[in-house]
Amino acid sequence: MKTLGRWLDSPWRRSAIAAVAGALPMLAFPAPSLWWFACVALVPWILLVRTAATGRRALYDGWCGGFGFVLAVHHWLLPNLHVFTFVLAALLGVLWAPWGLLVRRFLAGAPSPGRIAAALLVLPSGWLAVELVRSWQGLGGPWGMLGASQWQVEPALRLASVGGVWLLSFLLVAVNVAVTVLIAVRRSRVPAVALLATAAVTSAAWMWSPRPDVEGGARVALVQPGVVNGVSSPERRIEREEQLTRRLTGQDVDLVVWGESSVGYDLGRRPDLARRIAALSRDVGAPILVNVDARRSDRPGIYKSSVLIGPDGPTGDRYDKMRLVPFGEYVPFRSLLGWATSVGEAAAEDRRRGTEQVVMDVGGGLRVGPMVCFESAFPDMSRSLTRNGADVLVAQSATSTFQQSWAPAQHASLAALRAAETGRPMVHATLTGVSAVYGPEGQRIGPPLGTDASTTQVYEVPLADGVTPYVRLGAWPVYPAVLVLLALGLVEGGRAVRRPRRSAPEPPVPPARTVRESPARPGR
Repeated sequence: MKTLGRWLDSPWRRSAIAAVAGALPMLAFPAPSLWWFACVALVPWILLVRTAATGRRALYDGWCGGFGFVLAVHHWLLPNLHVFTFVLAALLGVLWAPWGLLVRRFLAGAPSPGRIAAALLVLPSGWLAVELVRSWQGLGGPWGMLGASQWQVEPALRLASVGGVWLLSFLLVAVNVAVTVLIAVRRSRVPAVALLATAAVTSAAWMWSPRPDVEGGARVALVQPGVVNGVSSPERRIEREEQLTRRLTGQDVDLVVWGESSVGYDLGRRPDLARRIAALSRDVGAPILVNVDARRSDRPGIYKSSVLIGPDGPTGDRYDKMRLVPFGEYVPFRSLLGWATSVGEAAAEDRRRGTEQVVMDVGGGLRVGPMVCFESAFPDMSRSLTRNGADVLVAQSATSTFQQSWAPAQHASLAALRAAETGRPMVHATLTGVSAVYGPEGQRIGPPLGTDASTTQVYEVPLADGVTPYVRLGAWPVYPAVLVLLALGLVEGGRAVRRPRRSAPEPPVPPARTVRESPARPGR
């Protein structure tokens, strides 16, 4: 142990280890999807931080671990943003620096049972605060929330219907803290009790949380054209989408969904194209939800818009994307960060934002709530659409830029969480895969369409009624977490005020001389 301690004395070596430890949770996400690993993935990071010699070192350990985490969950950006990916990871990693300080505060040395019990509340609350801050769209949005790694675990999906992905993140961090204490402080019984409590909470949610009432269904077709590159690719993509859509003739579908940027022309400027798609709708016998990525003819700027087209042409239902991808669709603080366009594939021109979400009536009483790509990462958007009456959530996406990475699978998995949270089925339709459909409990419906597929697929989508606790209450786990941190701040502040101040030392006084110590007189 002493040898290990000396080996960790090097600040650079320790920082590198912290970054690697922070990156480990990525293995719980798709594509590896080692969901069980999320229960212990933070343990090496926590074990390292608790040994920090000073508070400043704990801050650095938290920062470096956060850097590793952000870089790992966004590693697929490297071919496009290049060095700027590291800059983003370093900036966002700062959010975990205070969390590192909390780890040291409660778990350093031989913590008492009281400190351990507090750590099981404070550290998950601190992690949730980090996820809350970085969920702001201007900081990149809630991509890679720890709870999202549980997208295929049925008990976890039941918990998501109660408290959303926020509750999953809180419980996962609590489990990691408990496991860390079991390893480092073996005599403590507190973590074992905490693990049992977590299991009890999960079991209670499994047994007692309300399940969606399935009533009927809808036949939804996804059209995935595959990779279409080169000159005139927008026109060739539409031709391929037309060919695939015609295969649906006579299959009695209720809705056809194309992916993000499936139409690269403004339909106001191209009425001939609108008529072609309307003719397809008549042939198939169902409206087609397309996604237009083009400069608008009726207002300035480029928009990404979900547009519903029926047998008679555009129905008038249109949703303009509200939350844009930083650097991919706009450059935040362009005057300061515009140089990113010279080192990567950042947006040369900012897309324009929509102003409100839209629920569309596609006929037969079926109402759908569209989102565009990145927006499926935001739990509040799917919750809002559900509260506004959407029967089916639809995400139109395109991840062809990251085709050979883990990004397509990770993006598709988010639809399972959104479905479980809201109790509404969700359709994730892409241009190039992965396309997938999930039922109102987050269960997969039918086969997914992989990144090598160019085809169409009809899904029997179960429709559900009722309101989940998450839809009713929202991100409620965040509120007690913030209260815990505020209470901690008040307690620590009170201790600082009560701590006695050291009085300044009195200046030294020269010692008094006695008669015996007097120097001899001259001449004696």
